[in-house]
Amino acid sequence: MAGEELAGKLQRRLRPEDAEEPRAARDPASAAGADAELSAQLSRRLHLAEGAAPRPRCRVFNPYTEFPELSRRRLKDLESMFHRYDAGRDGFIDLMELKLMMEKLGAPQTHLGLKSMIKEVDEDFDGKLSFREFLLIFHKAAAGKLQEDSGLLALAQLSEINVALEGVRGAKDFFEAKAQALASASKFEAELKAEQDERRKEEEDRRQRRAAFRELKAAFSS
Repeated sequence: MAGEELAGKLQRRLRPEDAEEPRAARDPASAAGADAELSAQLSRRLHLAEGAAPRPRCRVFNPYTEFPELSRRRLKDLESMFHRYDAGRDGFIDLMELKLMMEKLGAPQTHLGLKSMIKEVDEDFDGKLSFREFLLIFHKAAAGKLQEDSGLLALAQLSEINVALEGVRGAKDFFEAKAQALASASKFEAELKAEQDERRKEEEDRRQRRAAFRELKAAFSS
């Protein structure tokens, strides 16, 4: 009898009543909740991998602080232009809407050219332009970061007038007048440089004549 009692005490010491047991055995409801949470996480990851998860909402931005090089009037004009060509009223300018815009501006682009234009400022790779991405065009133009043959540069230049009021012909005339003004400015700079070079040459000739005269005078004086 004493032996059995001692064996019982040893067994209780080796396996105390408050020893850690499997969580599922102690709390079936908690285990079920954990399984459901794990299943939900796996499901969300699966949806993300398949592209079925909802896209994160775009952050709200302030164009006046992010694009300080653009005046308030300019930003207002660009916002009106953006909404005018956002035919779908979804807050984006897609490929076909950009095609229509460039045609209205008098600078039509090929399909590949339009895709290249979007790709150059498409930050989220969705194949269309948000208002912020639209403003990036003019930000890059102001910083001189657009290629001369880029459709985006033509867009930036042609949008400097209100095409809705002036019409396509007015936009074309404006663009040609601006090109002529740049050419005239270049010609003026070339003429000014030529005059400066001529003055420098005349001054150098006078300096050489004075030097020669001093040498001749020194020779007769010695």
